[in-house]
Formats: sequence, C-alpha cells, structure tokens
Amino acid sequence: MPKEKQTYHTAPNDTADNDSCISKTNTANGVTRESNEGREYTEEEKQLDLAIQRINENAREEDTRPSTSLSLKEIIGGEILNAKFIRSQLWLILLIAAFTLTYVAFRYQCQQDIIIMDKMEKELKDAKYKALSCSSSLTEKCRESKILEKLKANKDSTIHISDQPPYIINIPEK
Repeated sequence: MPKEKQTYHTAPNDTADNDSCISKTNTANGVTRESNEGREYTEEEKQLDLAIQRINENAREEDTRPSTSLSLKEIIGGEILNAKFIRSQLWLILLIAAFTLTYVAFRYQCQQDIIIMDKMEKELKDAKYKALSCSSSLTEKCRESKILEKLKANKDSTIHISDQPPYIINIPEK
C-alpha cells in the first residue's frame, strides 16, 4: 500500500537565532526532503525525527491490514486480540464466558446431587427389602400353628387347639 504524501511543519525553536521554520515532506517512496529556511538539522536530530516517525507509523491502534485468513501463529501470538471487532465486543465475550462458567458449575453441582440421590434411593430400597424380610419372618413366627408347635416342643400341655368353633356371647344392656 503506497504511503500518502504528508507534510510536517515544525515551529522554530525558542533558543534559535532566527524566526524561520523547517518543512519536511514525505514522498510515496519514503524519502524525506527537507527545506531549510534558516536552521540546519544535525544528523542526530534527523535520526531522532526518523525514529519518531517510524514509531508513530507502527503504533497505530487500527488494523493496518485486514487479514482474510487466520493462521495458528496469529491466534497463539495474540494478534487476533488486537482486532477492532474483538476489542469492541470484549464485554460480550466476557459475559458469554461468565455464563459458560456458571452453566458448567451448575451442571457439575446437579450431577453431584443426582449421584447422591441415586445412592440414597439404593439405600432406601435396601432398607425396604430388609424391613419386608423382617416383617415376613415375624409374621411366620407369630402364626398360631408355629406357636403351638413351639409350645408342644417345650411340653406345655395347658394350651391346645379348641375343638368347638368360636361363638358370640350376647350381653343384654340394662
């Protein structure tokens, strides 16, 4: 991209003897021409002005060239973060990152809660089976026939099975 023609005028120094100014002109091929109307520049001042001019050209905040393709070197080197679009959308990117972290944290917590619930459901199921087996063994031991067998095994003859069916006794009310 060819450089545009720029003209700089420097004001005379307060310590200078004359009241003239020096005009510098940058041409398209990069050669700087000076027109002295009074004071001469030393070689050091010329080099300093040239260095300042180069720094100013390189220290722009705008994208110097729009890149059509992204390379891995640009991404790893961080040059992608200098893009105007990225800088203008920085808060949106940070907001998306915050939402992503929140989503991941809540999902992790939810998974931990589901694991705990599954563990507790398994313990509840085991407790129900244990209670059912205890209840069935108690019911088996409390049957009339089992009690009579135990009494006969202990040789207790006072209690026996009735030969007569049960009947209802009516008590008149007064």
